[in-house]
Formats: sequence, structure tokens, C-alpha cells
Amino acid sequence: MRKKILITFIILVVITVTAILLLSGISSDSTYITSEVQRGPFQVLVYSSGQLEAQNSENIIVPDNLRDRDIRINEIKITDLVEEGTVVDSGEYVASLDHKAVEEVLITAQEDLETAMNNFEDAKMDSNLTLSNNRDLITNDKEEVEEMQIILDESVYESPSVIRKAEMDLDKAKRKLNQEIKGYELKERQAISRVERSKIYMRQRQSRVNKLMEVYNSLEIKAPKSGMVIYGKDRMREKIKVGSTVSPWSPIIATLPDLSSMISITYVNEIDISKVKVGQKVKLGIDAMPEKELEGEVVSVANIGQAMPKSDAKVFEVKVRVFGEVNDLKPAMTTSNIIQTGIFKDTLFIPSDAVFENDSMQFVYLDQKNTIVKQVVDLGDQNENFVLINKGLNEGDKLLLSVPDNDEELAIEGMELYQEIKARKEKEEEEARKAIEEDKNKPFKLNNQPNTSPGSPMIIVG
Repeated sequence: MRKKILITFIILVVITVTAILLLSGISSDSTYITSEVQRGPFQVLVYSSGQLEAQNSENIIVPDNLRDRDIRINEIKITDLVEEGTVVDSGEYVASLDHKAVEEVLITAQEDLETAMNNFEDAKMDSNLTLSNNRDLITNDKEEVEEMQIILDESVYESPSVIRKAEMDLDKAKRKLNQEIKGYELKERQAISRVERSKIYMRQRQSRVNKLMEVYNSLEIKAPKSGMVIYGKDRMREKIKVGSTVSPWSPIIATLPDLSSMISITYVNEIDISKVKVGQKVKLGIDAMPEKELEGEVVSVANIGQAMPKSDAKVFEVKVRVFGEVNDLKPAMTTSNIIQTGIFKDTLFIPSDAVFENDSMQFVYLDQKNTIVKQVVDLGDQNENFVLINKGLNEGDKLLLSVPDNDEELAIEGMELYQEIKARKEKEEEEARKAIEEDKNKPFKLNNQPNTSPGSPMIIVG
């Protein structure tokens, strides 16, 4: 009897343990992390890092005469540069450009000038010699005409044939004289033109030598006013240093900033740039001063993107004016910028992790009293962690933050909202298509005013 009771007890224990394990397994499999739809204030923020610069500054640039077309020096190296942060007075030394590069061009120009001067002298001598020979020929022809005239005068008592021959010889001599005189006039004009061209060419060579001498004497760069020297940046946005090259098209060596007014130069990626507008408020942190928090405002948004160095990513330059006390700020300090691109006082929002999508729709997993469905949602703006809900959910709705095991078996709710969203997108695409077609049909007009800025490219549309 005791043995049967013991066996029965053991069987009950095994059944109980098995049931507990099975129930605990089902419970663990069906437990998900959830979140609720919240209502309240919502901010759409764009985060970016930037660098402080003075809002106003005086540029220290390459000499103006280096931009002259006759110089033909496309770029020149910086051979010496004062330390960044040095405070200089007006007229004090800042940098030195490569004298050797100008020397090489100057020597070639001087050789060209010497050749031009020799050619000018040769042209004068050749012209004098040629014209002198032609004058001698004219003198000889005049004497020949006089001689033929004398012969004709003396043949008055000769036979008619002799008189006729004398008349023909005189006419021939006169024609020859006239041809020589006309030829002389033509050669004289040619000689004058040849000498004048040689003279002009020589003057051009002399002018270039003079300009190169001026450039050579201006390679010591001085400060246009007093201030703190801050290095400029090259075309790759790298800081100028000794060995960097500058040119008439990228002339800035350094700047003398006005430290009473500062801006933060930052770059926003192409995904977020459409949210950024002039006038939006910005909160700024200074990496070197963690305790300092400043306010600012977007004052400029670039229309054209640029590639990041060593990357295929495109970014857009955004300038933020800094408000408040800026006397202790220095150029080139790194800033942490939070741009407030949208503020909603009372709206619905959910975690971004609660949103899922397939090829055609965005949806959430909505827990309706232990019954999970796929609920189509119409989404609005989003920030780093949350997204706005336009339609499809109510405050307090419970959402799953992960895909349930029976995902393929779940019903889809809100198909009428899906159709509404689809129709709206099709309308927007149609309006965009029509706008493109209208732009294509508009007549294209070129600006008739000539572009007189130096080095401006001409675009010809065929």
C-alpha cells in the first residue's frame, strides 16, 4: 500500500514539474518589450558638430599683383608663417611666399626682354638699310628720267623714228620712277609697322619684368590691421601651414578675426538638411568648456552640397550665429550644435523602434487586449529616438518593440488609412511631375549682360 502511494506521489510530482516547465516556456516565449503611445511636447532636433569662427574678419591674402594675367604664376608655396594665435600690429610681418618660384619666372622674363630688345634694334637697322637702298634707286631713276629728257630735247632735228624712240625711253624711265616711288611708300609703311610691332612686343616684355619685380618685392606678407592671426583653409578645408600652396583663386593665407561676434560653421548631412531653415534656434555646447551652454540662430544654409574629405558623403554648410557672452571664445574651438528644426507643443509620438515597414507600408504591432495586430500608421517628423504619429494610433495604445513569433499570421488593421496615404503620395508625385514638365516647357533665357569678373568661365548652351 505504501509502495503504491509513493509511486502515485512521484507521478504527480513529475506531472506538476512538467506542467510548470511548459507553462513557463509559453510565458517566456510570449513576453515582449512594449511601449505606449505618448502625448506631449515634441522637438525635432538635428545634431552636428561645428567650429567657431569670427562673424567678421579681415583676410590676409596673396599680393594683388600676383593676380595679374601677365604674371602667369598659378600657385605659390608658403615658405614661412608666424605661429597661429600670434597678435600682430598693422604692417607687421605675417608670412613669406616662395621667392625662388618668382625668381625662375623673372629670369625667363628677363631673357625674353633681352631677345625682344635685340629684335627691335634689328628691325630698325633692317628698315633703315632697306629704305636707304630704295632711296638710292629712286635717285638713280630720277637721273635716268632727266637723261632721257635731254636726249629727247636734242633729237629735235633727228628723224621721226629717232624722236619716237627717245619719247618711248623717256616714258619708260618715268614709269620706272613712279613704280619705285610707290614701292618705297609701301616698304616704308611695312618697315614702320614691323618696327612698331617689335617695339610693342619689347614694351610688353618690359612691363612683365616690371610686374614680376613688384611681385618679388611683395612676397613678404604684412598684416593689413592689428589682430590675432588665424590660419586660413585650403580648398580641401585643411588648415594652411608652411608648405601649403595659395593662388589667385584661393588667396587666403590667414585671417584677423573680430572676436566680439562669433559664428559656428557646421556641416549637416543631405538627409537632414531639408529640415534646417534660416532663423531656427540652436543650442551650442563648447567642447573646451563643458560647463558653458550658449544659444544661437541659423543665419545661412548652403544651397549646394560638397563632398566630405576622403568620403562619398555629401554635406551642406550651415552657419550659426552665437548669442551671449563670447569674449572667452576662440576661433577654431569645437562646438556641439543642436538645431531645433521643429517644435510641437501637444502631439502623439512613439519610439522609432516601434515602427516597422515592408515594401508598401509602415506599421506597428498593436497589442489589443492580448491580441496583436499589424496597425498601419501615418508618420510625421522624427528625432533621434521618437517619431510623430499623424493617424492610426491613440494615446496610451500599447505597442511591441520587436517582431512577434507569429508575425505572418497577424491581421492587418487600417487598410483604409493605407489607401489614404497611398493616394496622397501619388498626388504629390503627380504634382512634382507636372512641375518638372512645366519647367521643361519654359523658354530658357541667357543673361545678356556680359560677365566681366576676371577668370569667369563662359557657358555656351547649344
